Amino acid sequence: MRGHSYHEHNERERSAELVRRMRDGETVALVSDAGMPLVSDPGYVLVQACVAAGLAVEVLPGPSAALAALVASGLPADTWRFVGFLPRKQGERARVFTAPETVVAFESPHRVAAALAALAAADPAREVAVCRELTKVHEEVVRGTAAELAERYAEREPKGEIVLVVAGAPAVQGDLDAALDALRRLVDAGAKARPAAAVVSELTGVPTNALYRALTQ
Repeated sequence: MRGHSYHEHNERERSAELVRRMRDGETVALVSDAGMPLVSDPGYVLVQACVAAGLAVEVLPGPSAALAALVASGLPADTWRFVGFLPRKQGERARVFTAPETVVAFESPHRVAAALAALAAADPAREVAVCRELTKVHEEVVRGTAAELAERYAEREPKGEIVLVVAGAPAVQGDLDAALDALRRLVDAGAKARPAAAVVSELTGVPTNALYRALTQ
């Protein structure tokens, strides 16, 4: 879903002022007349500023846990995709994580660790929020990189209803098809796939992981 274009610079200045007021003890409520806040307006800038300042962000119940998670994540909400439950097959799940938009997905608490581990293996720096038991007594939103959260949940399985919010994949630089063709020729000539992907990545700008995934799928 795509929102409208906004002047983020002005929103960031306004958010900085609101953060200063909240640090002084005020409570700030963001209310929108365009539907769920942050889905049809640029309010995620304010949430990002609050998260960066260590201020609490509370989302009042909306029409869906997916929307509440998107807002609470602090990730861009101007362009996003809801995919329901993540696919169980590794290849299909990997394709979901290549979306350029912010991805919102339901996931079983028993599979959260595996999903985060798979994302961390491909893109450890990707920003993720694990949102648990939204609007309930034990609500929890944990934000961090894929690597950080994969480590956290490998040690302790979460409980309750989970919504994952994953930042959009970085744009692939260069021509993936041409780079993949070069990689295949190197592999056919006897090169090992992973080192060859790293060499082709350096020459073309296409990320190593993207090349390796495309080769092995």
